[in-house]
Amino acid sequence: MNILILHSSPRKHGNTAALVDIFINETESKGAVTKLLHLYEMNILPCYACMECQKDWTKPNCIKNDDMKVVFSEVEKADLIIFASPIYSCFCTSPLKAAMDRMVYAFNKYYGDKWGPSLWKGKMVGIITTCGYPIEVGTGLWEEGVKRYCKHSQLEYVGMTAQRQKSYKEPFMTDEIEEQTRSFAAKIIEFD
Repeated sequence: MNILILHSSPRKHGNTAALVDIFINETESKGAVTKLLHLYEMNILPCYACMECQKDWTKPNCIKNDDMKVVFSEVEKADLIIFASPIYSCFCTSPLKAAMDRMVYAFNKYYGDKWGPSLWKGKMVGIITTCGYPIEVGTGLWEEGVKRYCKHSQLEYVGMTAQRQKSYKEPFMTDEIEEQTRSFAAKIIEFD
C-alpha cells in the first residue's frame, strides 16, 4: 500500500506530528510505503475557480505554477491519502484547506461544460488530527466535511484517529494515545 500523508501543522514536531510518526512506524512495519509532505513548507496558492483545470480530462492539472504539482503527482501514486492537521477554528489548517480545494477541482472533472470523470475515484482517505476540545466537539465539523468531500469525489473514507490536548501543562503522548494510533494504523492496513 502506498500512503501519502499531507501533514498540515505549523509545528513539525508537535502533537499531530507525534501521531503521524506512530502511524508511519506502524504502517511501514506492515509493508506500506509512506510519503510525507509538510504543507507549511510548500508554496500552495488558493484556488481561484478559473476552471482551466477542467479542459484536460486526462490528468489533474492547474495553471498555477506552485507546489501543488508535487501534491498532484504524489496523490496519483497513493492508494491512501491521510489528511493530518490540528483543528483550528473547527477545521483543518489553511495549507491543507487550500490543497483540498485545489485537488477537488484538479481531480474531479465535474465543473466544465460537460460532466467528466473523477481521476482519483476509489482512493482511500483517512484523518489524523488533534484538538483542544472534547473529540466530538473539536473534530465533528472537520470529519463531516471530509466525509462529504470523499462522497463528492468518489473516494473511500476509512476513518479518523483524533486526540485531545487538554492542557499544555501535561504531556500529550500517553501509552493510551500511542496504542489508539497504532490500532488506527493497523485498521487502515486491513483495507489494502
